Amino acid sequence: MIYEQQAREMRVLVCCCDEEAATRIANVLDDCHIERVSDKESLLAAVVATPADLVVTGQGTSGAEAVAILRNIRSIRPDTRVILQPKRSTREDVVAAIRDGAFSYFSRPYFEAAFGEILRHAVSGAPWEDSIAVNSATPMWLRMFARCELTTADRVTQFMNELSDLDGKERESMGFALKEILMNAMEYGGKFDRERFVEISYVRGQRMILYRVRDPGEGFSLDELPHAAISNPPEEPVRHLEVRDSKGMRPGGYGVLLSRKLVDDLIYSEQGNDVLLIKYLDLPTSETAESD
Repeated sequence: MIYEQQAREMRVLVCCCDEEAATRIANVLDDCHIERVSDKESLLAAVVATPADLVVTGQGTSGAEAVAILRNIRSIRPDTRVILQPKRSTREDVVAAIRDGAFSYFSRPYFEAAFGEILRHAVSGAPWEDSIAVNSATPMWLRMFARCELTTADRVTQFMNELSDLDGKERESMGFALKEILMNAMEYGGKFDRERFVEISYVRGQRMILYRVRDPGEGFSLDELPHAAISNPPEEPVRHLEVRDSKGMRPGGYGVLLSRKLVDDLIYSEQGNDVLLIKYLDLPTSETAESD
């Protein structure tokens, strides 16, 4: 879906960011009016005085403080998008941020490209307020519904990365797998129709992290996906590219195959529109010893 370009310069407030971080934001949003404020009191005064399109908080806040800022802003200016970047965070903070309508949340080491993409989404002018609906939320079990659109897929993936509490390569791999499955669900199940929703769940058990993605489509069989790499016979490893080209489809088709390699279990329901992604966790040494 194509949205109309903004007819005015977008106003962005950057709070509690050091000069280097503020400069990075300004470089990404070079066609926006950027204002930097030093503390939350100055930020709230600026929001009250003049509407802002986007607020970005920096690492001068904790997760709880960032969520409090979010609530204050949305009580004053509910249309303002808010991206939180606290220095310290818990799963409880992330859940609260999702529930209270944060546009996005970055508290752990992250790719600058991912942050830049979320910044661009935030000033794109695309509808967003009701794109993520939380059905039930605890730090161990979160269930939400997301509209079938690219911006929402990126936002959901980032929220889930923050919740996962995996580190380094494992978090990157799990996030990539989730994004691929989520995009497939939105594209093929939901036809990128923003009036349709994908259901996403996150479950954090003692020995696993589980994502569930259920799309609104009629389903499919993995044996009937000639446009996907997972269906290629061993002697024709790129046959699906020819199929995609003949159908006028975008390049790709590797999502399911890559996702299966990046998680410990990838399980489809019989209908094919309900998927589980599972990462098994090692027990801490002390707990292992107690169980022996």
